[in-house]
Amino acid sequence: MVKQVPIRLFLLLLTVFGLTPFAAQAQAQVSLSGTLRSAGTGEPLIGASVAVVGSSSGVITNESGSYTLSVAPGTYRIQFSYLGFENLIREIRLRGNTRLNVELQPANTQLNEVVIESDRNRFQERLSTPQMSVETLTSREAKLLPALFGEVDIVKTLQLKPGIQSGGEGTSGLFVRGGSNDQNLVLLDNALVYNPSHLFGFFSVFNPDAVRGVELYKGGFPAQFGGRLSSVLDVSMRDGNRKEYDVTGGLGLIASRLTVEGPIQKDKSSFIVSGRRTYVDVFTRMINKAQEDDPDWSPIPDYYFYDFNAKATFELGPDDRLFFSGYYGRDFFNFADENFNFNFFWGNRVASARWAHQFNPKFFVNTTFSASNYEYEIANKLDIFSFSLTSNITDLTLQTDFEYVPNETHHLRFGASGTDHSFVVGRLEAGSEDGSVDVQAGNSYSGQEFGLYASHDWSFTPTFTLSYGLRLSGFRNEKTFMGLEPRVSANYRFNETLSLKASYTRMFQYVHLVSNSGASLPTDIWYPSSPGVKPQVSDQVAIGLTKLYKDKYLFSTEAYYKTMKRQLDLRDGAQIFGNPVLEEEFVFGKGESYGQEFYVEKKDGKTTGWIGYTLSWTNRTFPDINNGKTFPTRFDRRHDLSVVVIHELSKRLSTTATFVYGTGNAYSLPVQRFIFQDVPGEDYTVIPVYTERNSFRLAAYHRLDLGLVYKLRPKRGASDLTFSVYNAYNRRNPYFVYFETLKDEETEQITGFVAKQVSLFPVIPSVTYNFKF
Repeated sequence: MVKQVPIRLFLLLLTVFGLTPFAAQAQAQVSLSGTLRSAGTGEPLIGASVAVVGSSSGVITNESGSYTLSVAPGTYRIQFSYLGFENLIREIRLRGNTRLNVELQPANTQLNEVVIESDRNRFQERLSTPQMSVETLTSREAKLLPALFGEVDIVKTLQLKPGIQSGGEGTSGLFVRGGSNDQNLVLLDNALVYNPSHLFGFFSVFNPDAVRGVELYKGGFPAQFGGRLSSVLDVSMRDGNRKEYDVTGGLGLIASRLTVEGPIQKDKSSFIVSGRRTYVDVFTRMINKAQEDDPDWSPIPDYYFYDFNAKATFELGPDDRLFFSGYYGRDFFNFADENFNFNFFWGNRVASARWAHQFNPKFFVNTTFSASNYEYEIANKLDIFSFSLTSNITDLTLQTDFEYVPNETHHLRFGASGTDHSFVVGRLEAGSEDGSVDVQAGNSYSGQEFGLYASHDWSFTPTFTLSYGLRLSGFRNEKTFMGLEPRVSANYRFNETLSLKASYTRMFQYVHLVSNSGASLPTDIWYPSSPGVKPQVSDQVAIGLTKLYKDKYLFSTEAYYKTMKRQLDLRDGAQIFGNPVLEEEFVFGKGESYGQEFYVEKKDGKTTGWIGYTLSWTNRTFPDINNGKTFPTRFDRRHDLSVVVIHELSKRLSTTATFVYGTGNAYSLPVQRFIFQDVPGEDYTVIPVYTERNSFRLAAYHRLDLGLVYKLRPKRGASDLTFSVYNAYNRRNPYFVYFETLKDEETEQITGFVAKQVSLFPVIPSVTYNFKF
């Protein structure tokens, strides 16, 4: 009898949560389950709506396109809908558990009511879910907007959302709610990407033709994510067309791209391969060759990048699927003359294999093994002397994620992950051809990171939903660190058009980016937690309102407050390259960020778009920097505004416009200079004098981009010409400021200094030819 008490208590707890047969006996239910796919390509539709017509019962498909709807036995009209696809209503008589796979037809552009209804469903989902502080984006939406040099960039499109900022002109890094660029967890098909940028940050590594969609979490992080403080960028690749072969591509001013996809076995397996390359180097080499006889000509350095995506998907049966994904990308920079040769390359290698299994219509598991590598190398050669500097980080990760959906009231997730890290920190090698010089320095480290998590989405009533979870994380490198990361968010729905949400999240970060500049560069170094470098910790709370107006305007506002502990920076004059005691150069402090975000979105009709505005403050405090006084970070931005408008002029012609405005970056500038001359008539030294760190501001940043998409009428497939004008009114936005020394022409004595601003991009028109057949 005593032994039965714990079992009874356990069953009683499960009954309270509605997870046992006792709950089912109170009202017998049957399940309708299956997978939603595109009728055109056979790819799963993620986030599609499955609802009982005339009731509040409904679910959303998961990341595999699967759904499970639990109802009492009977006859129902079930509606299947997804943005950009025709709605489908089926009348189904349910006597027992039923499996129904559905394919939705892509919507004809003339069927505007289909898109309107899908948008309403999407807006209703945002009103009802407890998840907050998340932005979603599809590659189709990103391709509509004007882009620099005509190259579509998903990360730059995300920067147009509130709470997500760029680091400044010409960068694609994300600074989310006061976090730095390294505090973003970037995943490509569950595999970690350490440096998501090409061209020194001008473009991201994500080829829009290979990407299905993107979710970016700014707060209220689900418990399955960990390892970073500020955001999660979850990028999913397309599976490829399971029905027929397609070729997609584009020809632009600086780059071309090509994607091939199709079935391996029709309706059972598919593949997609996608590649792109810039060709600016082709033209610069031609220019250099034409000017090689000019002794005053300064050769233009070579620069180009390429990347390659591949994915294969296999359906082993109704309950098992295998996914293999890969990414490889490299950037190359080279400058050479008769005596000097400088080479710099960097890039990522990412691979993942995932097995998805369905135990039954309510219980799923995904197991993923992934490998990730980021590295860079700088190689110089001057006469007989050579110098090289390398750094890399390699990860091997195994994770398992379970999902259990017993009914519409409860949704459980739990799982575990483990990662083995290998770090090579600033390996320096220098030598001469005759062997007289041979210098080597640098360190290697390893670390093991793990995570265990469980979360539960619980709909108490049709108006109140709670999501809560707990993550246990840890890291081992000489010393073991562990942390508990509670997550909780709630949603109270006042009516069909208004909801109130709130969340609290704690995050731990065990690897750190060591940077000797204000911007994230390829030469920055990843460094593990150790006995002298404790993990970073953040706590974030947020509260927000979401309002749906006339079924087509979505308004939301969120206020947030975030604290960050154990922030890492470098002491003034720090040496990070080839330093065997790098930790001695570190200083530690704390951070604080808070603000309010406003967002209005319209997704139906001939005119669509959104307006986003953020008012925010971001500060850091280090006892060893700025005399211990709090100072704003470089990416502190008081005001950040973005306006995006897309207007359909006709079935073949649409226009787009994007306007952005942001407070200028915080900056440190000298307020005085002393001229030090030890011996009269000899060389002198100019010593700048600074006041508090980041006490100045660059000029405000603003820019207008315009675009026009004209759909052509090829005999087969589809194609268009995309015209865009970047920085339409030629605003010379500041990239950085330097000081020019003024001298007397006769005496060569210094008479003063004048500040000069460097700008990157004037007005840039571009045209891109996109095709699919």
